[in-house]
Amino acid sequence: MSQTVVVTGANSGIGRATAIHLASHGYRVIGTVRSMSKTTKADSMASDAGVSLEWVELDVADDESVRVGFDRIHSVVDHVDALVNNAGVGGNAVIEECPPSLYQEVMNINLCGPVRCAQAVLPSMRARRAGTIVNVSSVVGRFAALAQAPYVASKWALEAMSEGLAQELAPWNIRVAIVEPGITKSAIFAKNVDAPNSSGAYDMHYRRLFQFYAAGMANATNPFEVGAIVQHAIETDTPRLRYPVSWGGPEILGRRETMSDAEWIALGALESDDAYYAEFERMFGVRIAP
Repeated sequence: MSQTVVVTGANSGIGRATAIHLASHGYRVIGTVRSMSKTTKADSMASDAGVSLEWVELDVADDESVRVGFDRIHSVVDHVDALVNNAGVGGNAVIEECPPSLYQEVMNINLCGPVRCAQAVLPSMRARRAGTIVNVSSVVGRFAALAQAPYVASKWALEAMSEGLAQELAPWNIRVAIVEPGITKSAIFAKNVDAPNSSGAYDMHYRRLFQFYAAGMANATNPFEVGAIVQHAIETDTPRLRYPVSWGGPEILGRRETMSDAEWIALGALESDDAYYAEFERMFGVRIAP
């Protein structure tokens, strides 16, 4: 019997690729989406791959929507074998210019959303003493990228929650994995152009932020690579807690671990963009210069 996997935000980007990849490898995939009108492209791509996806309308930012959505899921399947918490949003702003309301909005989706969905599947997983929860974080979950304060904070919080969850669930043999993508081929990055810059004092920071993403988009990896990592995290006999993947992910996170805090702060003090890009490449092994 095939395993049932729920993938949140399965209508686009990494979620769509992960859902189709898992379905192509024999999983029964139920995707969540905020509106059924947004499933057309995912269904078309799934059909082209010779598979089909099932859908449940659900907004991870809303308690009642998650409860109703998972009630529907549990009405058609005996249990959920794996949950992939993928749904999320970005958020650009330096800390001085970021209103607390934006932190709350981004945290509600990127942190509280996975919590809501995990709470919906965990009673059944504990009863069966089996299951996997995969939380899709980001390279910025351990790397405080410039001028994305609410997004960075939400992903660091997601990683902290996931670490605690992994230890809490160990007695029931429930696996927790954190997948940390760098930049993949996705329309979300082309849309990521908002920057408050209300004071005008942080032109340099936003410029470097967008150059980082421009370089990443030019070298972005296929989001199906993330889907393959999710499958591996579910199936492997030698599980790990964290899986860096995609452009910039393994390099940046690997080198940040060996870097001193003083070196990190000194990088931000460089006034010349060219000097910043050169030092970034030296420190992280990733070229972001134009």
